[in-house]
Amino acid sequence: MTAKPASRRLLGQILKDQGVVGEGQIQEALQEQRRLGGPIGSHLVARGHCTANDVARALAVQAGLELVDLAKVRPSKEALAAVDSTTAHAYGVLPLELEGRRLLVALADPLNTALLEDLAFTTGLEVRGALAEGEALRARVLEAYGAEQSLADAVRDAARADVSDPNEAAGSAPVVRLLTSILSRAIKDRASDVHFEVFGNDFRIRYRVDGSLYEVEAPPAHLAPALVARIKVLSDLDIAETKLPQDGRIALVIEGRPVDLRVATLPAVAGEGAVLRVLDRSSVSLDLVALGFEAEERRKLSLLTRLPSGIVLITGPTGSGKTTTLYALLAEVNDPTLKIITVEDPVEYDIDGIVQIPIHDDIGVTYAKVLRTVLRQDPDKILVGEIRDAETAGVAIEASLTGHTVFATVHTNDAPSAVTRLLDFGLEPYLLTATLEAIVAQRLVRKVCANCRVEYVPEDQDLLELGPSASVLRGRTLAYGKGCGECFHTGYRGRTALVEVLTVDDALRQAVLAGGSTGELRRLARRGGMRSLREAGLAAVSARLTTLDEVLRETADLE
Repeated sequence: MTAKPASRRLLGQILKDQGVVGEGQIQEALQEQRRLGGPIGSHLVARGHCTANDVARALAVQAGLELVDLAKVRPSKEALAAVDSTTAHAYGVLPLELEGRRLLVALADPLNTALLEDLAFTTGLEVRGALAEGEALRARVLEAYGAEQSLADAVRDAARADVSDPNEAAGSAPVVRLLTSILSRAIKDRASDVHFEVFGNDFRIRYRVDGSLYEVEAPPAHLAPALVARIKVLSDLDIAETKLPQDGRIALVIEGRPVDLRVATLPAVAGEGAVLRVLDRSSVSLDLVALGFEAEERRKLSLLTRLPSGIVLITGPTGSGKTTTLYALLAEVNDPTLKIITVEDPVEYDIDGIVQIPIHDDIGVTYAKVLRTVLRQDPDKILVGEIRDAETAGVAIEASLTGHTVFATVHTNDAPSAVTRLLDFGLEPYLLTATLEAIVAQRLVRKVCANCRVEYVPEDQDLLELGPSASVLRGRTLAYGKGCGECFHTGYRGRTALVEVLTVDDALRQAVLAGGSTGELRRLARRGGMRSLREAGLAAVSARLTTLDEVLRETADLE
């Protein structure tokens, strides 16, 4: 039998062969990986089964790279000069040796070949990688280059660059460093989107963090065309086309880890702008506890993931975390014994063990067409990114009736309204009641910043706007954030989910068949034990996770 090449061996098997971990520990880590994502090495280290250095040695064997001990290596001045400080910090690399046109760099992720390709492009050198332990690497980069250049410094340097020809300037070092600095800071600040906007003689850059937009240091307006051109180069868009919107994707390395950016350019009267959606899989937790679901809600949802057939809907406005919740549900049942297929527009995060199919409406690859094909692939669980028309809804029902569990999103304000929405598509009530098992309505509220949290007891007038249901908070100790550097002086950092879980029982089925109103469905759901979004919000306020203002903002249209 021919042995597998070292680069094809599984990391867990290498560690096992080296006598570092046992089979039981590997299986335990694999189960955590399927549930939460991330590399198996991090789960083994987190559980104390091995050390970070053990994982680094195994990764080096797996990738066929040399392992470098940074405590025993001194980078040459020539190598350090070949890579600027901004790039070294953002990419998480330490240049070690420069021989002619060949540069050796230390990196922490051996599978991140895109990093080496990007470095080769920005330096004009032939770049070769050697593996180093992550924490030691970050410390040595800081030692070699000092603190990372601030965004303000990058703006100042780029402002002096010649950008008379934006297309040529897109490849210039100051513009490349500026965009790298903008994106690196966006990742550190946990931004979900980065906006590049031109307004007359002003150029504005804003990050969306925890659902709200914040302006950051912006370059002079004359740099806007060069920055947008640079974004187009990275996303393989037509750099000469400035009159039509374009969509693309960028695969970058920020702080040593791969990050996908979904790009949308938009020509406006004052000039061309762009919005970049940050798809950083490593920053997203596919764990219902981390997402803010309480024990009873997690119990109900876990039961839904084990249904042999039926439809489970997640509903809420755009940006309410519906897709992340669906991913978390599928992560709970992501197992080699099941075939899981998703149909999405677009595929936002790659998940190991799940077949993910993107939609392309412009070439006729629609939800309904792909779903019909998926049914011939022998799936156990199917995720539909969005039910947006009667045809897709009909195929989802067909899939459920033929023995599949279908998870999907739909846009409505609350759980009972989703039934009305599906009936509006023209679905037969008897088909809907035969297949619909549960509806989960969701909102995201900002969490009180732990760094500047202040506790207080609310006055009666503080509770008036939330109505009679807020009386449960009278006399309770609540919290708010007074604002600090950790939270952009907003008082909030991070978000948590508010959910209402409507389980479709016989009473609700009878009401749907009888043509009951949304109000009647809501009353029956409450009688059956559903906690409303407003009540979930008040519970989060009582637990000092969020504030009265946040709950009012997100549930004002529900009472």
